[in-house]
Amino acid sequence: MKLGVIVLAAGKGTRMRSALPKVLHPLAGRPLLEHVLDAAVALGAAQVCVVYGHGGQQVPAAFPEAKATWVEQQERLGTGHAVLQAMPAMADMDRVLVLYGDVPLIEPETLNRLVDDTASTQLGLLTMQLDDPSGYGRIVRDKSDRVLRIVEQKDASTAERAITEVNTGIIVAEQASLSMWLGRIGNDNVQHEYYLTDVIGLAVADGVEVATTQPETLEEVAGINDRAQLAELERYYQRGLANELMLGGATIVDPERLDVRGSLLCDQDVVLDVNLVCEGRVRIGANAHIGPHCLLKNCTIGPGVEVLAHSIIEGATVGAGARIGPFARLRPEAEIGIDCHIGNFVEVKKSRIDAGSKVNHLSYIGDAEIGAGVNIGAGTITCNYDGANKHLTQIGDGAFIGSNTALVAPVSVGADATIGAGSVISRAAPADQLTLTRAPQTTIPGWERPKKRER
Repeated sequence: MKLGVIVLAAGKGTRMRSALPKVLHPLAGRPLLEHVLDAAVALGAAQVCVVYGHGGQQVPAAFPEAKATWVEQQERLGTGHAVLQAMPAMADMDRVLVLYGDVPLIEPETLNRLVDDTASTQLGLLTMQLDDPSGYGRIVRDKSDRVLRIVEQKDASTAERAITEVNTGIIVAEQASLSMWLGRIGNDNVQHEYYLTDVIGLAVADGVEVATTQPETLEEVAGINDRAQLAELERYYQRGLANELMLGGATIVDPERLDVRGSLLCDQDVVLDVNLVCEGRVRIGANAHIGPHCLLKNCTIGPGVEVLAHSIIEGATVGAGARIGPFARLRPEAEIGIDCHIGNFVEVKKSRIDAGSKVNHLSYIGDAEIGAGVNIGAGTITCNYDGANKHLTQIGDGAFIGSNTALVAPVSVGADATIGAGSVISRAAPADQLTLTRAPQTTIPGWERPKKRER
């Protein structure tokens, strides 16, 4: 069976109060629509078609690598009209599944169950039970519990509004039958729109039994209409990720204060303190401890690493047993060796620092190769940029760089060399020697500090 998926993503999202199309607002760091497209791929869809409208080309342009057909709904005349725009792309499909770009957390397992449970009939529908069904279309059944139709709240009678089984909007149908029913729906309703839900009544009139399935959780089928709903689903999603991490052996000090905007892999006995944000692909080794208020992005943290509070690690690799922070920043292509110390207010960019070296205080290390067992004093700067190009600084094993040193690249410091504090080093410093540049200290007898004149 060839299954096609239509994703409706043309809505304006007025209640979001935003110039950004609703389906491009992020949940867990990814656009809402991307979550839905991922579900379609996981389902094994043979063809995916996205119907877009509000925002124009901004929506398809956000997904240059998506394997999908994009169809613009130039006139937004309702969900039935939107699905009809996509049906030509479904011509070779056996069955068609309709999803929504603002319902991001639908699980592929639920969709598989919907497809399987409705395989013996021409039309299947995902429904749910709500204590408060306000705003949803109600599922109207006969005395034998067979689905008769869906009635929108605006068009429902008082008795129909009391029904608690509601429509999620997600349907699966035989392609040929769906095409036929779509061609027959009208717009004789309060909104004068072509409702996809009218397909249900048409199918029943043709003698088709409508099968129903329900999701495991209501959040799976929760649509997002405003930023408050977006925030609610964000926390639900993040709590689910936190539970998975804890079941895998990680300690999370407060699961409500963890944000993963990508993928986070943790080995056993990792500890994650409060207000950690992870973006992109992050891997943390066993027994590592990440302190409060840190940002990790596209990085690898080795086993036994301690990252202290308020540190930012992006595009970097940190070796086993290293200690980072507090208030440290590792920028892309920083490679920190085992047992290194990168201390408070230290920034490292595109540099390799080998095992056991220390940069403990108030320093900038950029475009550098630093050997093992090196000590970099407070206030040291590699002057790597000449205004046009970046240059390399090389420091050999065991070197000692005194505080407040400027290393003017390109420059090298030999193994076990010592650089005196306050030096500006612009030429090679030999191994095993003391090198310093320091003006003679002078005291001027009788000098007085200038004073302001009396007015």
